[in-house]
Amino acid sequence: MKSVEQHVSDILAVVSRPEPIELDLLRAHGTVLAEPVAAEVALPPFDNSAMDGYAVRAADVAAATPQSPVTLPVVADIPAGDSSVSAIPAGCCARIMTGAPLPAGADAVVPVEWTDGGVATVSVRRAAEPGNAIRRAGSDVVKGAEVLSPGVRIGPAEIAVLAAVGRRSVSVYPRPRVVVLATGEELVEPGQPIGPGQIWESNSFMLTTAAIEAGCEGYRYGFVGDSPHEVLATVKDALAHADLVITSGGVSMGAYDVVKQVLQRLGTVRFEKVAVQPGMPQGYGTVGENRVPVITLPGNPVSAYVSFHLFVLPALRKMSGLPQEQLPSVRARLLAPVVSSPRGRRSYLRAVLDYDAAGGDVAYTALPAGKQGSHQLSGLAEANALVVVPEQVTELPVGSVVEALQLPRR
Repeated sequence: MKSVEQHVSDILAVVSRPEPIELDLLRAHGTVLAEPVAAEVALPPFDNSAMDGYAVRAADVAAATPQSPVTLPVVADIPAGDSSVSAIPAGCCARIMTGAPLPAGADAVVPVEWTDGGVATVSVRRAAEPGNAIRRAGSDVVKGAEVLSPGVRIGPAEIAVLAAVGRRSVSVYPRPRVVVLATGEELVEPGQPIGPGQIWESNSFMLTTAAIEAGCEGYRYGFVGDSPHEVLATVKDALAHADLVITSGGVSMGAYDVVKQVLQRLGTVRFEKVAVQPGMPQGYGTVGENRVPVITLPGNPVSAYVSFHLFVLPALRKMSGLPQEQLPSVRARLLAPVVSSPRGRRSYLRAVLDYDAAGGDVAYTALPAGKQGSHQLSGLAEANALVVVPEQVTELPVGSVVEALQLPRR
């Protein structure tokens, strides 16, 4: 059987990073930056007040105390955005608001709380050191400094930085359009009545939202039955709307595994056994004239969920312009035994990972879900990690130290 690493590598070979596009700031939210962004001016661009108060010469208030305040004439009011006051003479001050430019001659700001709040004159009850409550020009970012690097996911903080350096738009990688299609004659739309041998379809909902959480535009195409003609028509229609198609179901060795039948005729999709548990039957390739990548996942819900994080997520990262990274992993101590793992296949067990402050050199504990069947969804919502059991290990006692992959936080 094929290794997990080889299957990831093969999938990455059939997907590509798109050409960047220019988007305005709000539309760029959630995308990945495709260019370095530098500050064309210093931030802040001028010395300004960090507080509401009075711009003073520190020497003029050096002797101020609550018992013996210093009184100064107020020669100007300086609100934020007002640059009309150019200087204050010695022995005088200016009332100044937060963010307002510091007038020449002033080298400190006395917070209003240290004064009587006077308008014509002000009594200062506390000395201010030079530089007090002043934001110096360039104290945040010097002119020409790189403030954001390519490959950064653009969130609210990055939007703020872009706006602060004067960018109205930015070059980004477009979000991949991911179309999800489930197959199976037994499937019924949630909310509809089910009959004997039928189940409510869940995979397409799960995989679509997983793609959206990964920063993509996810489109649920619902599901189709086991008719090759219907599957073929649906896949062809999906190709017109997709940068990547994900299917679930119909990839095993059964007589009704129509995804294999259809895609093997339609493109370069290969179906292979990967040495992984759950999710051994996997497929990947390209379909159609535009060679749209397709990743086929097993139909069992847990198999599809684990396969998404192992095999689809790396492809989506590449297509989004993100650097290649695996799921973050930590060492954890098992709180329950692993009684059976198939030899020759790497198992990924759903588990609850907790931080253990008293754990010493192993700072986490991992409690595998009690039900690990590929069809058993009950423990999936609680799981925040996948415990890795190597290919040649068939069982592990309580207290064993294992690798635990951290699933994306919800």
